[in-house]
Amino acid sequence: MSARLDGAAGARSPAVSKSKSVPVIAVTSGEPAGIGPDICLALARRKFPAGIVVLGDREMLESRARQLGLSLRLSDPAAGVTPDSITCLHVPLAFACKAGSLDRRNARYVISLLDRAVAGCEAGEFAALVTAPVHKGVINDGGFPFVGHTEYLAERTGSGQVVMMLVGGGLRVALATTHLALKDVAQALTREGLERTLRILCVELTRRFGISSPRILVAGLNPHGGEGGYFGTEEIELIGPVVEKLRAEGLRLTGPLPADTLFVPARLEGADCVLAMYHDQGLPVLKYASFGKGINVTLGLPIIRTSVDHGTALELAGTGRADPESLFAAVDAAIEMAQTAARTPR
Repeated sequence: MSARLDGAAGARSPAVSKSKSVPVIAVTSGEPAGIGPDICLALARRKFPAGIVVLGDREMLESRARQLGLSLRLSDPAAGVTPDSITCLHVPLAFACKAGSLDRRNARYVISLLDRAVAGCEAGEFAALVTAPVHKGVINDGGFPFVGHTEYLAERTGSGQVVMMLVGGGLRVALATTHLALKDVAQALTREGLERTLRILCVELTRRFGISSPRILVAGLNPHGGEGGYFGTEEIELIGPVVEKLRAEGLRLTGPLPADTLFVPARLEGADCVLAMYHDQGLPVLKYASFGKGINVTLGLPIIRTSVDHGTALELAGTGRADPESLFAAVDAAIEMAQTAARTPR
């Protein structure tokens, strides 16, 4: 692509596609000291059947492009968004940033990227949101309580309960609980919460992925599924009754299943998704199968949101060694989900 970095800083014009049939996807560049800017700039390597709007500080992105030796085009949203370029929607940094060096003073900037993108999705300016990685520690150090993207976006959109689902390696793995200490998981699981999670999962697999009657495998919580109550009773008292109730309503659920044998090929055959009870029960399997190319999807939001499946990788920022494949996959999925939503009657 030609070496052109243009557009007025601070531009707030709506990022409107020149073609109404082409969705516009917002991509937040995440923690500025991490690889978020690097992989966002790498989006210029590919052509997508959508307009791509990268939210970030223009001067920082230009500087990172020079550091990476990239010759690319960042266009101005005021000129309209087209599938043949990457548009930069300027959101100013609070303080100058150096690749690899965290600065808690930029925590507000990272949050402002999300707020601007969500506002654009809610207003119909963007068809979907894709997020590059953020650093939870530095956001909290900067004075903003932040557990993760999933929880923040749920609160920001007033969504109540949402569901985190990772996709990759031929698998979809959703979580009944997300970022919790292991000692807190059992207490966090309730019949009401698990029922809401499964209902959201079924509805969203249909609405977002076009699966008319999804089949979901539900994991147990304890080793060997509790071994008939010997290793724990959650399967008998909590998970099993919820699965039976919803199955009686016609939902295609199987479980609770022992997690140590749930991911064998024979069990997964024909399944559309697995619901794990906690973060490290299901995600190690998925990341083993797809790390670097998997994606995160938040279900239950009024907007479409996908993300990379990795962190900020500060040691790789500005080196040219960051792998953008997960971001490419997240953008591809966001486009497909936006197109599915456009075809699906409300």
